[in-house]
Amino acid sequence: MIELLFFLIMLFIVAILSCKIDKIPVSAQMIFIFAGIIVGWFFTGYLDIREPPISTILLLIAEIALVLVLFTDASRVPLKDLRSNNLPPRLLSIGLILTIILGITLATLIFTDLTFWEAAIIGVVLAPTDAALGQIVVKNKGIPLKIREALEIESGLNDGLVVPFLLVFIGIGMAQETFSPTGYFIKVALEQIGLGVLAGLSVGLLGSWMVIKSRNRGWITSEYQRIAFLVLAIIAFIIADEIGGSGFIAAFVGGLAAGYVTHDASKVLMDFAETEGQFLNLTVFFILGIVIAGLIPDITWQIILYAILSLTVIRMLPVAISLIGTKISFNTALFMGWFGPRGLASVVLTLYALERLTEFSGEDTFILVVFITVLISVVAHGVTALPLSKIYSRENQQKGP
Repeated sequence: MIELLFFLIMLFIVAILSCKIDKIPVSAQMIFIFAGIIVGWFFTGYLDIREPPISTILLLIAEIALVLVLFTDASRVPLKDLRSNNLPPRLLSIGLILTIILGITLATLIFTDLTFWEAAIIGVVLAPTDAALGQIVVKNKGIPLKIREALEIESGLNDGLVVPFLLVFIGIGMAQETFSPTGYFIKVALEQIGLGVLAGLSVGLLGSWMVIKSRNRGWITSEYQRIAFLVLAIIAFIIADEIGGSGFIAAFVGGLAAGYVTHDASKVLMDFAETEGQFLNLTVFFILGIVIAGLIPDITWQIILYAILSLTVIRMLPVAISLIGTKISFNTALFMGWFGPRGLASVVLTLYALERLTEFSGEDTFILVVFITVLISVVAHGVTALPLSKIYSRENQQKGP
Protein backbone atom coordinates (compact mmCIF):
# COMPACT_ATOMS: atom_id res chain seq x y z
CA MET A 1 0.00 0.00 0.00
CA ILE A 2 2.92 2.38 0.68
CA GLU A 3 3.93 2.05 -3.00
CA LEU A 4 0.46 3.12 -4.16
CA LEU A 5 0.39 6.06 -1.74
CA PHE A 6 3.84 7.23 -2.90
CA PHE A 7 2.78 6.95 -6.56
CA LEU A 8 -0.42 8.95 -6.01
CA ILE A 9 1.39 11.68 -4.07
CA MET A 10 4.00 11.96 -6.83
CA LEU A 11 1.24 12.06 -9.45
CA PHE A 12 -0.51 14.88 -7.61
CA ILE A 13 2.71 16.89 -7.26
CA VAL A 14 3.59 16.43 -10.95
CA ALA A 15 0.03 17.41 -11.92
CA ILE A 16 0.02 20.71 -10.03
CA LEU A 17 3.52 21.57 -11.32
CA SER A 18 3.05 20.25 -14.87
CA CYS A 19 3.39 23.66 -16.59
CA LYS A 20 6.65 24.32 -14.76
CA ILE A 21 7.96 20.82 -15.55
CA ASP A 22 7.20 21.31 -19.26
CA LYS A 23 9.66 24.22 -19.30
CA ILE A 24 12.63 22.32 -17.89
CA PRO A 25 14.63 19.39 -19.36
CA VAL A 26 12.89 16.79 -17.19
CA SER A 27 10.14 14.48 -18.43
CA ALA A 28 7.31 13.04 -16.36
CA GLN A 29 8.54 9.54 -17.25
CA MET A 30 11.95 10.39 -15.80
CA ILE A 31 10.38 11.56 -12.54
CA PHE A 32 8.28 8.43 -12.15
CA ILE A 33 10.95 5.90 -13.07
CA PHE A 34 13.27 7.40 -10.43
CA ALA A 35 10.39 7.57 -7.94
CA GLY A 36 9.91 3.85 -8.55
CA ILE A 37 13.61 3.18 -8.00
CA ILE A 38 13.47 5.00 -4.65
CA VAL A 39 10.39 3.04 -3.58
CA GLY A 40 12.06 -0.18 -4.69
CA TRP A 41 15.20 0.53 -2.67
CA PHE A 42 13.50 1.57 0.57
CA PHE A 43 10.21 -0.33 0.62
CA THR A 44 9.47 -2.98 -2.00
CA GLY A 45 12.76 -4.81 -2.50
CA TYR A 46 13.25 -7.21 -5.39
CA LEU A 47 10.22 -7.52 -7.68
CA ASP A 48 10.26 -10.39 -10.19
CA ILE A 49 8.25 -9.44 -13.28
CA ARG A 50 8.43 -13.01 -14.56
CA GLU A 51 6.06 -14.24 -11.86
CA PRO A 52 2.28 -13.75 -11.95
CA PRO A 53 0.31 -11.76 -10.96
CA ILE A 54 2.94 -9.00 -11.38
CA SER A 55 3.79 -10.08 -14.95
CA THR A 56 0.13 -10.26 -15.99
CA ILE A 57 -0.85 -6.95 -14.39
CA LEU A 58 2.14 -5.04 -15.76
CA LEU A 59 1.65 -6.43 -19.28
CA LEU A 60 -2.04 -5.50 -19.23
CA ILE A 61 -1.39 -1.94 -18.03
CA ALA A 62 1.50 -1.46 -20.46
CA GLU A 63 -0.49 -2.76 -23.43
CA ILE A 64 -3.49 -0.52 -22.72
CA ALA A 65 -1.21 2.49 -22.18
CA LEU A 66 0.59 1.88 -25.47
CA VAL A 67 -2.68 1.36 -27.33
CA LEU A 68 -4.11 4.67 -26.08
CA VAL A 69 -0.90 6.56 -26.87
CA LEU A 70 -0.81 5.12 -30.41
CA PHE A 71 -4.50 5.81 -31.03
CA THR A 72 -4.50 9.40 -29.77
CA ASP A 73 -1.20 10.30 -31.46
CA ALA A 74 -2.39 8.90 -34.78
CA SER A 75 -5.67 10.82 -34.55
CA ARG A 76 -3.73 14.08 -34.86
CA VAL A 77 -1.78 13.07 -37.98
CA PRO A 78 -3.22 14.84 -41.08
CA LEU A 79 -3.56 12.10 -43.70
CA LYS A 80 -3.63 14.56 -46.61
CA ASP A 81 -0.10 15.74 -45.73
CA LEU A 82 1.33 12.22 -45.74
CA ARG A 83 1.04 11.83 -49.50
CA SER A 84 4.02 14.12 -50.00
CA ASN A 85 6.04 12.78 -47.05
CA ASN A 86 8.44 10.06 -48.21
CA LEU A 87 10.26 9.74 -44.89
CA PRO A 88 8.01 7.30 -42.92
CA PRO A 89 8.25 4.48 -45.52
CA ARG A 90 12.05 4.78 -45.50
CA LEU A 91 12.28 4.77 -41.69
CA LEU A 92 9.89 1.81 -41.42
CA SER A 93 11.61 -0.29 -44.08
CA ILE A 94 15.31 0.41 -44.58
CA GLY A 95 15.74 2.09 -41.20
CA LEU A 96 13.89 -0.52 -39.14
CA ILE A 97 15.44 -3.56 -40.84
CA LEU A 98 18.97 -2.16 -40.53
CA THR A 99 18.32 -1.31 -36.87
CA ILE A 100 17.28 -4.89 -36.17
CA ILE A 101 20.27 -6.35 -38.06
CA LEU A 102 22.77 -4.03 -36.35
CA GLY A 103 21.16 -4.59 -32.95
CA ILE A 104 21.37 -8.36 -33.34
CA THR A 105 24.97 -8.24 -34.62
CA LEU A 106 26.26 -6.13 -31.72
CA ALA A 107 24.27 -8.13 -29.15
CA THR A 108 25.88 -11.31 -30.49
CA LEU A 109 29.37 -9.79 -30.26
CA ILE A 110 28.96 -8.22 -26.81
CA PHE A 111 26.99 -10.96 -25.03
CA THR A 112 29.04 -14.00 -25.99
CA ASP A 113 27.27 -16.21 -23.46
CA LEU A 114 23.95 -15.84 -25.29
CA THR A 115 22.75 -18.00 -28.15
CA PHE A 116 22.05 -16.30 -31.46
CA TRP A 117 18.28 -16.36 -31.01
CA GLU A 118 18.58 -14.84 -27.51
CA ALA A 119 20.74 -12.01 -28.89
CA ALA A 120 18.26 -11.65 -31.76
CA ILE A 121 15.34 -11.13 -29.37
CA ILE A 122 17.28 -8.32 -27.67
CA GLY A 123 17.92 -6.65 -31.03
CA VAL A 124 14.27 -6.89 -32.05
CA VAL A 125 12.75 -5.76 -28.73
CA LEU A 126 14.94 -2.65 -28.65
CA ALA A 127 14.28 -1.67 -32.28
CA PRO A 128 10.94 0.21 -31.89
CA THR A 129 10.80 3.77 -30.60
CA ASP A 130 8.50 5.25 -27.95
CA ALA A 131 5.77 7.66 -29.05
CA ALA A 132 5.18 9.04 -25.54
CA LEU A 133 8.83 9.88 -24.82
CA GLY A 134 9.07 11.83 -28.07
CA GLN A 135 6.08 14.12 -27.46
CA ILE A 136 8.18 17.21 -26.71
CA VAL A 137 9.73 16.88 -30.17
CA VAL A 138 6.62 16.04 -32.22
CA LYS A 139 4.59 18.83 -30.58
CA ASN A 140 7.20 21.52 -31.22
CA LYS A 141 5.72 23.64 -34.04
CA GLY A 142 9.17 25.09 -34.76
CA ILE A 143 10.30 21.73 -36.11
CA PRO A 144 9.23 21.15 -39.75
CA LEU A 145 5.93 19.28 -39.99
CA LYS A 146 7.47 16.70 -42.31
CA ILE A 147 10.03 15.72 -39.65
CA ARG A 148 7.50 15.63 -36.82
CA GLU A 149 5.09 13.49 -38.83
CA ALA A 150 7.84 11.08 -39.83
CA LEU A 151 8.95 10.52 -36.22
CA GLU A 152 5.37 10.16 -34.98
CA ILE A 153 4.32 7.68 -37.67
CA GLU A 154 7.54 5.71 -37.22
CA SER A 155 6.99 5.33 -33.48
CA GLY A 156 3.33 4.48 -34.09
CA LEU A 157 3.95 1.60 -36.47
CA ASN A 158 7.40 0.16 -35.76
CA ASP A 159 6.36 -1.71 -32.60
CA GLY A 160 3.74 -3.62 -34.56
CA LEU A 161 6.10 -4.25 -37.47
CA VAL A 162 8.76 -5.90 -35.28
CA VAL A 163 6.32 -8.47 -33.87
CA PRO A 164 6.77 -10.90 -36.82
CA PHE A 165 10.56 -10.80 -36.28
CA LEU A 166 10.07 -11.38 -32.55
CA LEU A 167 7.76 -14.35 -33.09
CA VAL A 168 10.22 -15.93 -35.51
CA PHE A 169 13.08 -15.79 -33.00
CA ILE A 170 10.81 -17.02 -30.22
CA GLY A 171 9.89 -19.93 -32.50
CA ILE A 172 13.57 -20.69 -33.11
CA GLY A 173 14.25 -20.51 -29.39
CA MET A 174 11.47 -22.97 -28.63
CA ALA A 175 13.10 -25.32 -31.17
CA GLN A 176 9.91 -26.55 -32.76
CA GLU A 177 10.70 -29.57 -34.93
CA THR A 178 8.52 -28.47 -37.82
CA PHE A 179 9.46 -24.83 -37.57
CA SER A 180 10.32 -23.09 -40.85
CA PRO A 181 11.61 -19.55 -40.14
CA THR A 182 11.11 -18.14 -43.65
CA GLY A 183 7.62 -19.51 -44.23
CA TYR A 184 6.55 -18.68 -40.70
CA PHE A 185 7.84 -15.10 -40.99
CA ILE A 186 5.98 -14.43 -44.25
CA LYS A 187 2.76 -15.88 -42.84
CA VAL A 188 2.98 -13.98 -39.55
CA ALA A 189 4.05 -10.72 -41.21
CA LEU A 190 1.10 -10.79 -43.59
CA GLU A 191 -1.31 -11.63 -40.79
CA GLN A 192 0.07 -9.09 -38.32
CA ILE A 193 0.18 -6.21 -40.77
CA GLY A 194 -2.80 -7.03 -43.01
CA LEU A 195 -5.26 -8.04 -40.30
CA GLY A 196 -4.03 -5.25 -38.03
CA VAL A 197 -4.70 -2.64 -40.69
CA LEU A 198 -8.08 -4.20 -41.51
CA ALA A 199 -9.19 -4.20 -37.87
CA GLY A 200 -7.95 -0.66 -37.29
CA LEU A 201 -9.66 0.75 -40.38
CA SER A 202 -12.93 -1.04 -39.69
CA VAL A 203 -13.18 -0.01 -36.06
CA GLY A 204 -11.80 3.50 -36.58
CA LEU A 205 -14.01 4.43 -39.54
CA LEU A 206 -17.23 2.77 -38.43
CA GLY A 207 -16.91 3.64 -34.75
CA SER A 208 -16.00 7.30 -35.37
CA TRP A 209 -18.80 7.68 -37.89
CA MET A 210 -21.28 6.34 -35.30
CA VAL A 211 -19.98 8.73 -32.62
CA ILE A 212 -20.25 11.76 -34.93
CA LYS A 213 -23.76 10.79 -36.06
CA SER A 214 -24.81 10.34 -32.45
CA ARG A 215 -23.33 13.70 -31.51
CA ASN A 216 -25.06 15.47 -34.38
CA ARG A 217 -28.40 14.04 -33.24
CA GLY A 218 -27.78 15.03 -29.62
CA TRP A 219 -27.80 11.43 -28.38
CA ILE A 220 -24.41 11.44 -26.68
CA THR A 221 -22.95 13.69 -23.97
CA SER A 222 -19.46 15.23 -24.28
CA GLU A 223 -18.14 12.98 -21.49
CA TYR A 224 -19.30 9.82 -23.24
CA GLN A 225 -17.92 11.02 -26.55
CA ARG A 226 -14.46 10.87 -25.00
CA ILE A 227 -15.14 7.50 -23.40
CA ALA A 228 -16.34 6.17 -26.76
CA PHE A 229 -13.01 6.95 -28.41
CA LEU A 230 -11.08 5.37 -25.57
CA VAL A 231 -13.16 2.22 -26.03
CA LEU A 232 -12.64 2.25 -29.80
CA ALA A 233 -8.86 2.17 -29.31
CA ILE A 234 -9.07 -0.90 -27.08
CA ILE A 235 -11.67 -2.62 -29.29
CA ALA A 236 -9.39 -2.24 -32.33
CA PHE A 237 -6.52 -3.78 -30.37
CA ILE A 238 -8.55 -6.73 -29.08
CA ILE A 239 -10.20 -7.54 -32.42
CA ALA A 240 -6.85 -7.48 -34.23
CA ASP A 241 -5.28 -9.66 -31.56
CA GLU A 242 -8.13 -12.16 -31.68
CA ILE A 243 -7.97 -12.60 -35.48
CA GLY A 244 -4.17 -12.86 -35.55
CA GLY A 245 -3.24 -9.29 -36.43
CA SER A 246 -1.10 -6.74 -34.64
CA GLY A 247 -3.15 -4.92 -32.05
CA PHE A 248 -0.62 -2.08 -32.02
CA ILE A 249 -0.87 -1.53 -35.76
CA ALA A 250 -4.67 -1.69 -35.41
CA ALA A 251 -4.62 0.96 -32.67
CA PHE A 252 -2.48 3.34 -34.73
CA VAL A 253 -4.44 2.82 -37.96
CA GLY A 254 -7.69 3.13 -35.99
CA GLY A 255 -6.48 6.48 -34.66
CA LEU A 256 -5.63 7.65 -38.19
CA ALA A 257 -9.13 6.67 -39.34
CA ALA A 258 -10.78 8.32 -36.34
CA GLY A 259 -8.88 11.56 -36.93
CA TYR A 260 -9.89 11.52 -40.60
CA VAL A 261 -13.58 11.09 -39.77
CA THR A 262 -13.77 13.58 -36.88
CA HIS A 263 -11.69 16.32 -38.58
CA ASP A 264 -11.59 19.45 -36.38
CA ALA A 265 -13.48 17.72 -33.56
CA SER A 266 -10.68 15.22 -33.00
CA LYS A 267 -8.75 17.24 -30.40
CA VAL A 268 -11.75 17.65 -28.10
CA LEU A 269 -12.89 14.07 -28.55
CA MET A 270 -9.46 12.58 -27.91
CA ASP A 271 -8.56 14.50 -24.73
CA PHE A 272 -10.00 11.91 -22.37
CA ALA A 273 -8.27 8.97 -24.04
CA GLU A 274 -4.98 10.91 -24.04
CA THR A 275 -5.30 11.62 -20.31
CA GLU A 276 -6.01 7.98 -19.51
CA GLY A 277 -3.09 6.89 -21.67
CA GLN A 278 -0.69 9.23 -19.87
CA PHE A 279 -1.89 8.00 -16.46
CA LEU A 280 -1.27 4.37 -17.41
CA ASN A 281 2.03 5.29 -19.06
CA LEU A 282 3.35 6.86 -15.85
CA THR A 283 2.08 3.86 -13.87
CA VAL A 284 4.18 1.54 -16.05
CA PHE A 285 7.32 3.65 -15.61
CA PHE A 286 6.80 3.77 -11.84
CA ILE A 287 6.51 -0.02 -11.63
CA LEU A 288 9.47 -0.34 -14.01
CA GLY A 289 11.52 1.81 -11.62
CA ILE A 290 10.68 -0.56 -8.75
CA VAL A 291 11.81 -3.51 -10.89
CA ILE A 292 15.03 -1.77 -11.95
CA ALA A 293 15.90 -1.03 -8.31
CA GLY A 294 16.35 -4.76 -7.76
CA LEU A 295 18.37 -5.20 -10.96
CA ILE A 296 20.97 -2.46 -10.39
CA PRO A 297 23.46 -4.70 -8.50
CA ASP A 298 23.61 -7.03 -11.53
CA ILE A 299 24.47 -4.37 -14.11
CA THR A 300 27.72 -5.05 -15.99
CA TRP A 301 29.82 -2.93 -18.34
CA GLN A 302 28.51 -4.99 -21.25
CA ILE A 303 24.95 -3.99 -20.35
CA ILE A 304 25.88 -0.30 -20.21
CA LEU A 305 27.86 -0.52 -23.46
CA TYR A 306 25.02 -2.13 -25.39
CA ALA A 307 22.47 0.33 -23.97
CA ILE A 308 24.56 3.28 -25.17
CA LEU A 309 25.12 1.68 -28.58
CA SER A 310 21.39 0.94 -28.88
CA LEU A 311 20.56 4.62 -28.47
CA THR A 312 23.34 5.88 -30.73
CA VAL A 313 25.00 3.73 -33.41
CA ILE A 314 22.29 1.06 -33.66
CA ARG A 315 19.61 3.73 -34.11
CA MET A 316 21.36 6.68 -35.76
CA LEU A 317 23.35 4.89 -38.47
CA PRO A 318 20.33 3.06 -39.97
CA VAL A 319 18.28 6.28 -39.90
CA ALA A 320 21.05 8.17 -41.70
CA ILE A 321 21.33 5.43 -44.34
CA SER A 322 17.54 5.31 -44.84
CA LEU A 323 17.47 9.07 -45.51
CA ILE A 324 20.10 8.99 -48.28
CA GLY A 325 18.66 10.55 -51.43
CA THR A 326 15.88 12.49 -49.63
CA LYS A 327 17.68 15.87 -49.59
CA ILE A 328 17.53 15.76 -45.80
CA SER A 329 20.45 17.65 -44.26
CA PHE A 330 23.09 15.97 -42.10
CA ASN A 331 21.90 17.86 -38.98
CA THR A 332 18.32 16.73 -39.56
CA ALA A 333 19.43 13.12 -40.00
CA LEU A 334 21.32 13.34 -36.69
CA PHE A 335 18.31 14.94 -35.00
CA MET A 336 15.92 12.25 -36.25
CA GLY A 337 18.39 9.51 -35.40
CA TRP A 338 18.86 10.71 -31.84
CA PHE A 339 15.16 11.11 -31.12
CA GLY A 340 14.31 7.45 -31.27
CA PRO A 341 13.75 6.87 -27.53
CA ARG A 342 13.21 3.37 -26.17
CA GLY A 343 10.40 3.03 -23.69
CA LEU A 344 6.92 1.61 -23.41
CA ALA A 345 7.02 -0.41 -26.64
CA SER A 346 10.20 -2.23 -25.57
CA VAL A 347 8.73 -2.95 -22.13
CA VAL A 348 5.58 -4.42 -23.69
CA LEU A 349 7.55 -6.57 -26.14
CA THR A 350 9.80 -7.83 -23.33
CA LEU A 351 6.81 -8.95 -21.28
CA TYR A 352 5.25 -10.35 -24.47
CA ALA A 353 8.38 -12.46 -25.11
CA LEU A 354 8.70 -13.66 -21.52
CA GLU A 355 5.05 -14.75 -21.50
CA ARG A 356 5.59 -16.95 -24.56
CA LEU A 357 8.93 -18.46 -23.64
CA THR A 358 9.73 -20.97 -20.95
CA GLU A 359 12.72 -20.13 -18.76
CA PHE A 360 15.92 -19.81 -20.82
CA SER A 361 19.57 -19.32 -19.87
CA GLY A 362 19.88 -15.74 -21.15
CA GLU A 363 16.67 -14.52 -19.54
CA ASP A 364 18.34 -12.40 -16.85
CA THR A 365 20.63 -10.70 -19.37
CA PHE A 366 17.68 -10.08 -21.70
CA ILE A 367 15.64 -8.34 -18.99
CA LEU A 368 18.63 -6.33 -17.77
CA VAL A 369 19.64 -5.10 -21.23
CA VAL A 370 16.15 -3.95 -22.18
CA PHE A 371 15.23 -2.28 -18.90
CA ILE A 372 18.58 -0.53 -18.40
CA THR A 373 18.45 0.70 -22.00
CA VAL A 374 14.96 2.10 -21.32
CA LEU A 375 16.24 3.74 -18.11
CA ILE A 376 19.17 5.42 -19.90
CA SER A 377 16.88 6.45 -22.74
CA VAL A 378 14.35 8.03 -20.39
CA VAL A 379 17.14 10.08 -18.81
CA ALA A 380 19.10 10.94 -21.98
CA HIS A 381 16.09 11.84 -24.11
CA GLY A 382 14.28 13.52 -21.24
CA VAL A 383 17.24 15.83 -20.60
CA THR A 384 17.96 16.60 -24.27
CA ALA A 385 14.48 16.78 -25.83
CA LEU A 386 13.67 20.37 -24.85
CA PRO A 387 17.06 22.06 -25.45
CA LEU A 388 17.88 20.19 -28.67
CA SER A 389 14.39 20.82 -30.04
CA LYS A 390 14.81 24.54 -29.41
CA ILE A 391 18.26 24.58 -31.04
CA TYR A 392 17.09 22.61 -34.07
CA SER A 393 13.96 24.73 -34.40
CA ARG A 394 15.98 27.94 -34.25
CA GLU A 395 18.43 26.72 -36.91
CA ASN A 396 15.59 25.75 -39.24
CA GLN A 397 13.89 29.14 -39.13
CA GLN A 398 16.40 30.34 -41.72
CA LYS A 399 16.66 27.17 -43.79
CA GLY A 400 14.64 24.07 -44.71
CA PRO A 401 15.20 20.55 -43.31
